[in-house]
Amino acid sequence: MDIEFIRKLIQNNTKTHNDFIKKAKVAERYYNNKNDITNDRSPSNSGCSNGDNPLRNADNRIPFNWHSFLVNQKISYMFTYPPTFDVYDDTINEKITDILGDAYPKEAKTLGRNASNCSKAWLHVWLDKNKEFQYSNVDPKQIIPIYASDLKKTLKAVLRTYSSIDEKGNDCKVYEYWDDKNCYAFKHDITKDISTGLNMYNMFTKTNMDTQDKEYISIIDHDFGEVPFVEFSNNDLGISDLDNVKQLIDVYDKVFSGFVNDIEDIQEIIFVLNNYGGTDLNEFLKGLKKYKTVDMQNDDEKSGLSTITIDIPVEARNTLLSMTEKQIYVQGQGVNPNPENFANTSGVALKFLYTLLELKSGLMETEFRLGFAKLVKMICRHLGYKPRKINQTWTRNMITNDIETAEIAKMSVGIMSNKTVRKNSPIMEDETYEEEQIKKEKEEGKNEYNNLIPGPGGGPLEK
Repeated sequence: MDIEFIRKLIQNNTKTHNDFIKKAKVAERYYNNKNDITNDRSPSNSGCSNGDNPLRNADNRIPFNWHSFLVNQKISYMFTYPPTFDVYDDTINEKITDILGDAYPKEAKTLGRNASNCSKAWLHVWLDKNKEFQYSNVDPKQIIPIYASDLKKTLKAVLRTYSSIDEKGNDCKVYEYWDDKNCYAFKHDITKDISTGLNMYNMFTKTNMDTQDKEYISIIDHDFGEVPFVEFSNNDLGISDLDNVKQLIDVYDKVFSGFVNDIEDIQEIIFVLNNYGGTDLNEFLKGLKKYKTVDMQNDDEKSGLSTITIDIPVEARNTLLSMTEKQIYVQGQGVNPNPENFANTSGVALKFLYTLLELKSGLMETEFRLGFAKLVKMICRHLGYKPRKINQTWTRNMITNDIETAEIAKMSVGIMSNKTVRKNSPIMEDETYEEEQIKKEKEEGKNEYNNLIPGPGGGPLEK
């Protein structure tokens, strides 16, 4: 392994990767409803025009989880029924399904969530001690991909870094360099070099590569013939779902929080006294409470009492909140779940409501198809099978007009195959099970019919 090459790669990619981590953490923070308004303590972000304004005491900071809602809407739309695969060999198809296992729907949803937040997701594949195929999501912030200089940007290697605990119970940093044949793993006890600030770059030094330094180095062989990591991009632009809506979400948080602060502050009235005749403010409050009057100086025409209150532009704020919410759905390409949008709606109109969400989902599906195709090819290689073609079936989870869909399926009988008609039936859950049941019922009906017809000698017909 060329150590100088790896050192240069790390040096060239560290700044870019740090920027990637920074953006990914912001998106994950918004996904967990920890928006900027909860962290920014400036008065302008809490609805206060002036931090020293005595009229402004309330400081509510209310985040709205728009980003999580839009991401979860897309993931549920795409992966409630995760894509299925057909390599045109029923035996291999069953083995692929067995390898993907019960965790496949969850892993698919995690891929979608990671890609939506971090702009890309990564799946790691390996063989366990029993030589069985395994796969799992990897935190995208741990991965630095290294691509070839060709036009297709072929994945040449992956550098993965993460925190762990060694056999002595000490915190350590693990660095793994994966290529198409091996994994070079480096482990570093971070408690030993806190003062020197040992980082990823100088971890790959000739000293650490010395074969006598067994504590830090291990080499793992794999037989995949390619880098055992699969990339899943959010879209062709490589941006997260937060990028298009972050500023709108911040505006909504500020306006709504300021609205709540105004409502809370309006309950406080400030009295302005001119030439008050009493001795102190306590006497003023007691007289106001007991006698409902205030003693002012009679010899001064400028004596008087007035109050200061807050005026709330309710209509303007309601209008702004409504406009902002609408733009969040447009910019975020989501579906407004307002029930009035779905009442007595035909199938075509329902699909129209999903137009923006479908556009966003289509961009992700295009990228994810490449990733899933690579995953299936890896599984097939592990099974010793070379697929001629991989067919992927993607099913959307959306509100539909079941009566209309059933009518279409009914009218398709005789025009399309029974298998296709059954597959598109709104009450179909398991196509294989239905086929077996239909075959079983036909066989039972045939036997019952034969038993009704006497055979030679008065008994049932021989089969």
